[in-house]
Amino acid sequence: MKINIPFSARLAAAALIVSSAFAKGQLPSDEPANKVQIALLLDTSNSMDGLIDQAKTQLWKVVNTFNTAKRDGKVPFVEVALYEYGNNGLEVGNHWIRQVEPLTRDLDEISRELFAFKTNGGDEYCGAVILRALSDLSWDPSPNTYKVIFIAGNEPFTQGPVDARQACRDAMEKGIVVNTIHCGNRDEGIAGSWHDGPALAGGKYLAINQDKAVVHIDAPQDKEISDLGVQLNKTYLGYGKDWRASAVKQQAADMDAIANASKGAATQRALTKATANYCNGNWDLVDACKDGTLKLSEVKDAELPEAMRKMSLAEREAHVAKMTAERAKLQARIQELGRQRDAFVAEAARKQAETTGEKTLDQAIAGTVKDQASALGYEFGK
Repeated sequence: MKINIPFSARLAAAALIVSSAFAKGQLPSDEPANKVQIALLLDTSNSMDGLIDQAKTQLWKVVNTFNTAKRDGKVPFVEVALYEYGNNGLEVGNHWIRQVEPLTRDLDEISRELFAFKTNGGDEYCGAVILRALSDLSWDPSPNTYKVIFIAGNEPFTQGPVDARQACRDAMEKGIVVNTIHCGNRDEGIAGSWHDGPALAGGKYLAINQDKAVVHIDAPQDKEISDLGVQLNKTYLGYGKDWRASAVKQQAADMDAIANASKGAATQRALTKATANYCNGNWDLVDACKDGTLKLSEVKDAELPEAMRKMSLAEREAHVAKMTAERAKLQARIQELGRQRDAFVAEAARKQAETTGEKTLDQAIAGTVKDQASALGYEFGK
């Protein structure tokens, strides 16, 4: 039985391009280049349940790595893409690979897909899935954009019909860093050539224990942070034909996070929702009007919430402004609690320093992206 394990990197739509890109929450090509693009390549073959569990509960923590990051005084926005591979339930003609989501800011959709993953035996072709990610995704051409692929597994890195080393060289030519994560013993990963990819693509070779319990330190601020994250939903004003489905997806992601509160998912999701990286301009009037992608006067009555349909334009603008202010107040409180929490956790971590040396997925990714993004001029707050 193959015990492969790939992955990833948790870890956050705003503007429109065309309708399909708009639905995915992608940004237009003229958006400022203070951008981070992360592609997560997850092996969903047999015995990968531990890795998938880490990924779905720690997505928010990965995205939150950039909450304190700034370059030239500006906070970057994060796009995440998701692939699964190595699963016999996928198409053999595609080398058992499926693009789950292109680069998107729709983090609720990424979360929904992660919770829907099912593992199944298969052949794990690292080179093929890296090549797909290089060719499929709309990578930003700017050399200042931090572009990164995280792929994890434990079968030989060179397995399959596509030369994995050449795929990594191709990534390097495009300015895309490839980091590999071997799930298991570090020396076994080296023997399986998992260190070759990073050596060729400016990345880092990491080893994790995919079955290790995710470390979460409870803090006094956790419950209030989580509760405020749910309260934020009351400030969302849906518009368009499909906003109800997006609102349901938002609530479902909240419930999935709350169900995994013991692993920190509820707290980390709320912290994400309190930042610009949680942006739903494709269905929420507050975000859409704030980032300038929508004029309220152009929205049809039938595409507004019921309570707003009989309002005058001035009343609608006042209502959106009220919700904008309420959301900002809630987000500011969450951020302040987050800073208090960070201080508490830092002190607790010093007292409970682990001695095993084993890392989980979120820990491996967080340290790596900070190091690599810093080389591009990002500064991370303490």
